[in-house]
Amino acid sequence: MKIRIDIPRYQANPELVLGDIEGLIVIDEVQQRPELFEALRVLVDRPRATARFLVLGSVSARILRDVSESLAGRVEIVELTPFDIPETTDGPWRRLWSRGGFPRSYLAGSDEDSVAWRDNFIRTFLERDLPQLGIAIPSTAMRRFWTMLAHYHGQTWNASELARSLGVSDKTVRAWLDVLTSAYMVRQLQPWHENLRKRQVKSPRVYIRDSGLLHALLDLPDERTLMGHPKLGASWEGFVIEQVLHVLDPAKAFFWSTHAGAELDLLVHRHGRRWGIEVKFSEAPRITRSMHVAMDDLGLDGLLIVYPGTRPYRAQEDISVVPISDLPRIPEMLDAVS
Repeated sequence: MKIRIDIPRYQANPELVLGDIEGLIVIDEVQQRPELFEALRVLVDRPRATARFLVLGSVSARILRDVSESLAGRVEIVELTPFDIPETTDGPWRRLWSRGGFPRSYLAGSDEDSVAWRDNFIRTFLERDLPQLGIAIPSTAMRRFWTMLAHYHGQTWNASELARSLGVSDKTVRAWLDVLTSAYMVRQLQPWHENLRKRQVKSPRVYIRDSGLLHALLDLPDERTLMGHPKLGASWEGFVIEQVLHVLDPAKAFFWSTHAGAELDLLVHRHGRRWGIEVKFSEAPRITRSMHVAMDDLGLDGLLIVYPGTRPYRAQEDISVVPISDLPRIPEMLDAVS
């Protein structure tokens, strides 16, 4: 059953209007009405309440804070990500990598239509969505920063270098990075620290979370152009890391790197065990010394190498090579070993 709500009356007294409705109530674009959370707290605390609320909308640190303060113990927050590999069995993973996971970009009738949608999304996000979230940063400045960040995709965060290039302070670019992170456009993958004598990298790595937006910012309209671009390997790394994190959904994830050159693309904890993930854009990935160093220094229970090939195989007793098409099986693979 659908119920039509009088919007002016709803805005003036949401408790009165919503209090008479039973069942599932869906409220969209909640970022435009953050004060609504106070009314929802009253409604969900009613004795024998018969309504449940599904609240949708763009999020920011401020919105999450309002939710935590107003609805503590009453709410579950679910992050809705773009399409991932398990959800796109109708098409090859290469299209998902090239176009990204936003539905209208992925499902567009042509690469040109996909690029046009992503360009419009970026413009709308900067000019409309960020101001609606209470973020007052000029869209042209944020566009330059986001584009520059795309060229640093997969690299260790260096605020001073970016600040000099943009002519602003370190504090400003740090704040801009946090804005894009809180809006789920950027991932800051934090470093893992062991009590080792080796000097370790302590700054996060930065990734544009959706590969399609990364390619739009880098002006890479299709897969053919991507294959000849210097950021090919970094794009592949970020794409695979996002897919692995979608599938495993770990509470926390890290990378590991030392100043001597040893590194690990992704470190996850699962059922009390440590697993390493390496990402290689190669049809025949090699076992490197860096992998052995990571295995020994971090005490890994196993290491998986994700590559674009088609055949899974065991490279060594504790190192397996996994095609990206097999990513949905990674949880059961790790649990079988556990």
